[in-house]
Amino acid sequence: MKAILNVIWLLFGGIWLALGYALAGVLCCLLIVTIPFGIASFRIANYALWPFGRTVVDRGGFSGPLSLVGNIIWLLLAGIWIAIGHVVTAIPMFVSIVGIPLGIANLKMVPISLMPLGKFIVPTDSWQITPYAGNAYRQPGQYPQPGPYQQPGQY
Repeated sequence: MKAILNVIWLLFGGIWLALGYALAGVLCCLLIVTIPFGIASFRIANYALWPFGRTVVDRGGFSGPLSLVGNIIWLLLAGIWIAIGHVVTAIPMFVSIVGIPLGIANLKMVPISLMPLGKFIVPTDSWQITPYAGNAYRQPGQYPQPGPYQQPGQY
């Protein structure tokens, strides 16, 4: 089902979103200071091509002062406009029944388009997503506490 939704997404706007993010990434990489924004734009472009079956998770904890400052600059210069674009393009997608998942995927990109630094895009069946810690990113070697009905070591 994810593959079918991804193909429909690609045909009905995903390719244009990805090309827009890639163009923004190239422009940001031309200027030396904005290279982190360019790298983030390329990651989002990859996510915009094939969004179903993947999700955005926080790095976990505080990402650092440079990431915070970078996210604020991104939010003021580009993030707010990209988020508005995602919301405006999601509205017509909700008109048809087939477009409802596409609209949801479009709205799912709003948080990462607002503040892309300090986030990862991972498959939904990844070991980095824990069912009882929300979408908190888990470092390799860190294991969650067992739930009330789980035995220790059963993950």
